[in-house]
Amino acid sequence: MKIEIVQLENIRSHKKSTVPFIKGFNCLVGGLGCGKSSILYAIDFALFGEPIGRSFEYLLREGVNTGKVMIQFIQNGKNYKISRGLKRRGKGISQDADELKLFEDENLIASVKSDAVAEQLRAITGWDKELFREIVWVRQEHLKELLDVAPRERQKRLDELFGLSDYEEAWSNIAGYQKEYEIEKRIYEKDPDVVGMERLATEYNRITEEFSLLEIDLQETTKRLNTTKKTLEEADLTLRKLEETKASIEEFKRKEAQMQANLTNFENTASKLAEKIEAKKNLLENVKQRLDTMESQLALYKNKLMEIGIPTEQPLEAIRQYLIAYDDQIASLKAEEGTAFRAVQTNQKRIASLSTENMCPLCLQPLNDQYKSGLMQRIQEENSEKQKTTHQLQQEIEELQQAKNGANTVFSNLQMLMPKIEDLKLRMNEEEGVLTELSKEFEEQQKMEAEIRTQLESVQAEIGKFDVSELETAKTRKEQAFQQYYALESDFRTKESRKKDLITRLEEVKERIDVAQQKLERMEKIAKVIDTINSIRDAYRSIQPKLRSEFVKVLRNFVQQVLDDLTGGEGAFLNILVDETYTPYVLSESGGERDVSNLSGGERTLLAFAYRLGLGQLIMQSRTGHGFSMLLLDEPTESLGREDGSINRLAEAISRFKAIEQIIAVTHSESFAEKAEHVIRLEKEAGESKVSVEK
Repeated sequence: MKIEIVQLENIRSHKKSTVPFIKGFNCLVGGLGCGKSSILYAIDFALFGEPIGRSFEYLLREGVNTGKVMIQFIQNGKNYKISRGLKRRGKGISQDADELKLFEDENLIASVKSDAVAEQLRAITGWDKELFREIVWVRQEHLKELLDVAPRERQKRLDELFGLSDYEEAWSNIAGYQKEYEIEKRIYEKDPDVVGMERLATEYNRITEEFSLLEIDLQETTKRLNTTKKTLEEADLTLRKLEETKASIEEFKRKEAQMQANLTNFENTASKLAEKIEAKKNLLENVKQRLDTMESQLALYKNKLMEIGIPTEQPLEAIRQYLIAYDDQIASLKAEEGTAFRAVQTNQKRIASLSTENMCPLCLQPLNDQYKSGLMQRIQEENSEKQKTTHQLQQEIEELQQAKNGANTVFSNLQMLMPKIEDLKLRMNEEEGVLTELSKEFEEQQKMEAEIRTQLESVQAEIGKFDVSELETAKTRKEQAFQQYYALESDFRTKESRKKDLITRLEEVKERIDVAQQKLERMEKIAKVIDTINSIRDAYRSIQPKLRSEFVKVLRNFVQQVLDDLTGGEGAFLNILVDETYTPYVLSESGGERDVSNLSGGERTLLAFAYRLGLGQLIMQSRTGHGFSMLLLDEPTESLGREDGSINRLAEAISRFKAIEQIIAVTHSESFAEKAEHVIRLEKEAGESKVSVEK
């Protein structure tokens, strides 16, 4: 695995930083607290998403609610990108599932669920959290940790990493299985069915014989039961038919009673209808007589109108207009009468004026006696004519008034008489319609009465066909068949119950025999398993020391090879031995063994570094099948001094070490950083980390 880019957002002192890496020796350099180690913590979080400790308080920047880390890396020639986020929720901090994503060549292969991402990452890199934190990432002041622990503790921890502790655990676990098998074997040896197998076989044969005899008896009983059942079914069928016939006869009787009642109702209804028809005929005769009388009166009134001169073959409203015309004529005549009367009075005034004065009453001119006498004579003659006209007009008015009064009287009588005639005609039509309906209903009643009489005769004929004695005979026959069938069925159920009991007993005995046989076979298998377990336990006891011895040999070679690479191949700087507890010793030139605690600080650091690399190579190959491709070092120059050149030697050794594809080291030592192929400088300004690439 080779990391190319790490992006941090709100991670410790990093507000927003992008850190590029290359293949080979990378060095993060800067002062105390400038955010160097934060990048390694961010890498751990992005890959595995679990806190170092109880919470993520150490990782999320103070005063913010969200943070994010993204890593871009290469593995087996493919490009990958993984991102994780943090979110502050109340007083706690947890992962933000929405930010969890894993890409392969821009294709999303896992997201949201941590388990799915971890599984994919393990398949890609072969790493899990323990392997990464124990071997790949050497945290500050942990470089010499494996050298400083007690040998037994070192052996236990490395056995777990190598997988050797599984053998010890398996040896202990198998002992529990062995004990369980031995207890189970002793239980089987005391099992009564296993001991009494012969007795169970004898009982099984006896029950089988009894079952066979019962099966033959049951077959005979079944035959007789089927014959009796058939007889019972036939008797039941006959009885049911007769009962159905009886039910139908009862239904016929109910119909007969209903028909009798209906017939009586029809007779009563027909009688009432006949009475109604007769009454209706009398009523129609009375109405017709009244109508004839009124129509005679109507003809008389119309004749009177015709005598007056008013046409009668027209509506009343037209006749009313003739009456209104009388009023108009009378008014006109009265107006003429009034005009003539006023002319007479005027002339009389003129005569009176002429008799006293000799002056024309119209023009007021003086008149002579002759002209005056002629004028007065003419006026008197005119008055005489006017009076005749007035008298004639009065006679005409009187005659018109009399004609009008007669016409009004006739018209009033017509107004009263004609609606009555129309009402009588309407009533007569209605009564005739009612009479017609009553006649139809009467005819229908007679038809239905005739039909009911015919149906009643048919029903009475059907009732006469039924013989009650046949029903009683059928009941007796069914009862006898039922008693016989019930007795046989009871006997059959008893035998069936006995058969079921025998089957159950046979199955129980058979099951006990089968189980006992299985137990015998199980006993034989357990005996073989116990022998096998003893052999396996012995093998596990012997294989763990052998495998550990092989691991120790390979580890010594790896550590020595790393030391040789670190020193540049100019002869072994330190000659290493490793014992069964994975404890390294230095072989002096005189052949003596020196404990690592007797080495100088620089020697111990160099040895710890080589020990770590050797362990990493061996563990990675045993666990994943490929070499140790990446190493993260946090302040590896502890206990090294600039004066003795140990820092420079370690840096030169790392820069020459090509067995690991990528090394990322965090240091505050400028001289250490000078040897790196890729230097990233970190500085802190106003509480915020700044990243810059120097080479």
